[in-house]
Amino acid sequence: RSDSDLHTFGFEFKPWRSENAIADGAEILEYIREAAGENGIEDHIRTGRRIVAASWSSDAARWSVDVEDTDAGERSQIICSFLFAGTGYYHYDAGYTPELPGLAGFEGEVVHPQQWPQDLDYDGKRVVVIGSGATAVTLIPAMARRTAQITMLQRSPSYIMSLPQQDPLAKLAGRVFGPERGYALTRRKNIALQTAFYSFCRRFPKPARRLIRRLTIRQLPEGYPVDEHFRPRYDPWDQRVCIVPGGDLFRAIRNGSAEIVTDTIAGFSAGAIRLGSGRELEADIVITATGLRLLPLGGISFAVDGHAVELPSTLAYKGMMLSGVPNFAFLVGYTNASWTLKVGLVCEHFMRLLSYMDAHGYDQVTPIPDPPALAATRPLLDFSAGYVTRAVGDFPRQGARAPWQLAMNPNVDRAVLRDGPVEDPALRFDRSPALERTAPVTIDEPLPAAAA
Repeated sequence: RSDSDLHTFGFEFKPWRSENAIADGAEILEYIREAAGENGIEDHIRTGRRIVAASWSSDAARWSVDVEDTDAGERSQIICSFLFAGTGYYHYDAGYTPELPGLAGFEGEVVHPQQWPQDLDYDGKRVVVIGSGATAVTLIPAMARRTAQITMLQRSPSYIMSLPQQDPLAKLAGRVFGPERGYALTRRKNIALQTAFYSFCRRFPKPARRLIRRLTIRQLPEGYPVDEHFRPRYDPWDQRVCIVPGGDLFRAIRNGSAEIVTDTIAGFSAGAIRLGSGRELEADIVITATGLRLLPLGGISFAVDGHAVELPSTLAYKGMMLSGVPNFAFLVGYTNASWTLKVGLVCEHFMRLLSYMDAHGYDQVTPIPDPPALAATRPLLDFSAGYVTRAVGDFPRQGARAPWQLAMNPNVDRAVLRDGPVEDPALRFDRSPALERTAPVTIDEPLPAAAA
């Protein structure tokens, strides 16, 4: 499921019609399939392919993109005039598993959520989920209905808040104003609430901690050791706040079907986890919800005019283009709100950029940073979560001021990406007189045997 409400996580152009504001995977998948079908997207998608490398030629004003067929292993090449990377920033092949002492001695089943076996049988089993992030708080209540006992084992707590699974104001707005206008109003309301809550947490961390603690206490049994299991060492939104729909995690704790243990792992035996406190957790299945791995731009290797692009040496322009890399755009969504909110705005600005280039006869655009922008840089993802700090050094960087900053505020991005001008001193537009003005090129040719 998502831990963002679908009125902001969904597309702006397609209303979310389900009553569930925080929805499960099946509902989200159906919504995406509907959006693709309604807009004729499916016919333009090539599945089962992986981009390996992309090389830009300024003389031709074209990208040559090497594509691998993941089933046959064969490679082909696609030529394009503009390359747009909607790759996200996760490594989808494997998640992160820290070194767990003595794990090899455990005789039960060990599962990482990113390689979840479809035939996993946990009915009546004792399950331990190692982790305290969004994945763990999603798994615990979903599995607790069928397990004999399920335990969330965390080294340190995370912030966890409950939101209603259904939004009564969204239902009312839909009935009064119709699905399109009702959706738009709900979306605007939720963006305002998300932005206000994030700003409150960052400006007033101590009151925010107290507020979240009070809300948590109300969800737990009387006398529950809330500070042991629900008091993080960091301030709210130093890392992402986990959302549970309808308090499902707290409900599982209240009815005794789930337990939270805060401790360290000393080792494993054949059927249990030994904790630093000396306690043992018996387990038939161990789920390592220990985090994700990041991978910048899908692991694609880039070159410009024969020179390799070193991503950490580039700056992100408006959070969507890279300094010194022509005709290239990418997507990074919000870490403090629904990811799709920024994605939509970036796509709007990208289309405005293409229209501007068409109107002025340009076929190349390259962000060029000025010396002050290069003098003071910082990580692209200014976020203290472990999965970010482990890999952020492999990513592009951002500058200290616009347009080289990665904004994390929808209001700021609307002013810049939706309403702000496309023309910018930081952008260099070029024309290639020798280039034939033909229809957009999408050639799919086999690579020569030597190259393949």
